[in-house]
Amino acid sequence: MRSFFGTLKDLLTRDGRFRFAFVALAALIGFGLASYWSPHSPRFSFVVPPNMRPSLDFWFGTNSRGQDLFWMMTFATRNSLAFGLMTAALSRVISIFVGLTSGYRGGLYDRVLMAINDSFIVLPVLPILILLNFILRGQMNLFTLALTMAFFGWAFDARLMRSQVLSLKEREFTNNAIFSGMKMYKITFKEHLPFVMPIVFSTWINNMMWAMGMEVTLSVLGLSNINIPTIGTTIYWANQHQALISGVWWWLGAPVGISLLLFLSMYLTIISLNQHLDPRTRLQRIREAGSDGS
Repeated sequence: MRSFFGTLKDLLTRDGRFRFAFVALAALIGFGLASYWSPHSPRFSFVVPPNMRPSLDFWFGTNSRGQDLFWMMTFATRNSLAFGLMTAALSRVISIFVGLTSGYRGGLYDRVLMAINDSFIVLPVLPILILLNFILRGQMNLFTLALTMAFFGWAFDARLMRSQVLSLKEREFTNNAIFSGMKMYKITFKEHLPFVMPIVFSTWINNMMWAMGMEVTLSVLGLSNINIPTIGTTIYWANQHQALISGVWWWLGAPVGISLLLFLSMYLTIISLNQHLDPRTRLQRIREAGSDGS
């Protein structure tokens, strides 16, 4: 925990991109949490005058269904973030298990698990998700969709973790753990997992971006549960009501603007984390600190 806060402090102090991303993500999370104090339920229509431009009364304007877009987007942002977190968490469980087991056990276990892993890498995920949404149209809620996407979203990250474990199992502390009689699962999860956690955190954010991007794609096509407010379903309803043709541009502007800010801040977070964890970047920081001290 101390290392985590030390890394966070270091990034906030040294990296302007990370500061921007951190503030933007914190603001978006707070914006999503504001949905719990919304005066309007997203299930109800015509609770406010329709097609009102953004103003002091309606910050994001209102849509053609008589809904306040500011409060609607709080629900959409909360659900999209929750969906991304669920998908990333579930897929991390699979990738950690496969990556650590394959890298440590080696031999037949490694060949079988990597064969399965490579099969998932080459699968065309979007057509499969479209097919599953057609089959499960009435049952595809956010959790079901997150579970489905997690099933397809672990393979790249498992291979990264495996490569790290292949190096770790040759080190002296692993041999000491084996000679002390420690069991395999304890070695992998107590000795190796802490070294793999930086990969877990960086791929977590990347997986969230992928999951939310796929959800937006499916929702815009009308292939998800369009009655659940998300960034994607908000764009879907705006397109269905021909918002741009009708001159209600703010109906599209709100979800597009929030999604751009969300994806940009997450992308900058990944870039900053990868550079911070890169050994060459760390060596450069040490040299700069040494030159400043001299």
